[in-house]
Amino acid sequence: MKLKLHENIQFIYELALAQKELQALGVEFEPTSDMRGFISKNSIDPELIKRRAAYFESIDGEFSDYYYIQKYNQTGSVNQYLTHWIYPYKGKFHPQMIRSLLNIIRAAPGDVILDPFVGSGTTAIETQLLGIDCAAIDISPLCVLISKVKTESIEVLGQILEYGHSVAPSTRNVLQSNSFAKIPLEEIQSEKVRNFYKMAEMIALSDESRRRKDFSNSYHLNIEKMTKSIADFKAVRERFGLQLGKVKVEQGDAKELSLPNESIDGIITSPPYSIALNYVANDAHALKALGYDLNSIKEDFIGVRGTGLNKFRLYNTDMSKCFKEMYRVLKPSKFCIIVIGNVTYQNEEVNTTGITIDSCKKAGFEFLEKVDKIIFGLYNVMQREYILFLQKP
Repeated sequence: MKLKLHENIQFIYELALAQKELQALGVEFEPTSDMRGFISKNSIDPELIKRRAAYFESIDGEFSDYYYIQKYNQTGSVNQYLTHWIYPYKGKFHPQMIRSLLNIIRAAPGDVILDPFVGSGTTAIETQLLGIDCAAIDISPLCVLISKVKTESIEVLGQILEYGHSVAPSTRNVLQSNSFAKIPLEEIQSEKVRNFYKMAEMIALSDESRRRKDFSNSYHLNIEKMTKSIADFKAVRERFGLQLGKVKVEQGDAKELSLPNESIDGIITSPPYSIALNYVANDAHALKALGYDLNSIKEDFIGVRGTGLNKFRLYNTDMSKCFKEMYRVLKPSKFCIIVIGNVTYQNEEVNTTGITIDSCKKAGFEFLEKVDKIIFGLYNVMQREYILFLQKP
């Protein structure tokens, strides 16, 4: 059996994860001569690889499910397929990596995967596609809204199509323009439908404040684009006969998880990079529009409180509490994967990764290994991330 890598695979960490993925799926392999794939040395069900694999374009010449799923894309970015693109959230996971990590930890339908810093919902969407349940938690009400819209709107697509462009945004006087229809958002009975239109409004506010785009045009374009993306999600579910995993999105504090002891089958998350990126300030326009006071809400965000070295101290203290909670809720022998990067402060690199590993060990985790992951952007505060593999004994 020949397994060909996707054409967009270009980093060493992707190759490392692709090999780990095959191992977890029971494949014994050797690389092809062109180094763009692998040859299976044992007998394995090719349908299993086709259904689940993240980093493989084809198996014995037949395209994988993921190859096709990526094509359901309303954007120009390969990693923004289905609903992944919704809202311009900084520091997003690559969904391909999350799908691979779910395979690597052998997550299966019926399992519950926790992401206590779910952010824009990438982990939630990828678990959903693989039929795995997800406990998606974040302290940010904006992140909760984003994650709910991305994973729940498929349930109310019919109602969204009926409302179309008739729902008025709550932050604009609808009587000022005939371009807005006259159904007030608060009159919509379904919370999931209200969330959809509220999200279209939040993206329009972002476009207006960051890109100087016309709010009205952006709002209606977002409704159209989001509706098409949700229709894509439904088409993927039907085409591949997917039994979508159950996603429960909640606003909550990762330092005090409202989950029973040893109730989680795996953890995949990335702690907030608040030292490198102030999430409250970055999304101030959206948080204000949702009715939150920025000075008040920032006290709840990890890494935002304090200044200078005191900010690092508070961050490390808070994260230690989070790791203890993650250890508490994880089942024995199960895996916890943390994507973390070092930050630069006053031109000096802070070993956030090492501190995280030490804190996790103190919480009780066994540290297995780390995979080096080069990144770009994020204001050049971070140039490198690490994928940490940990296990609860």
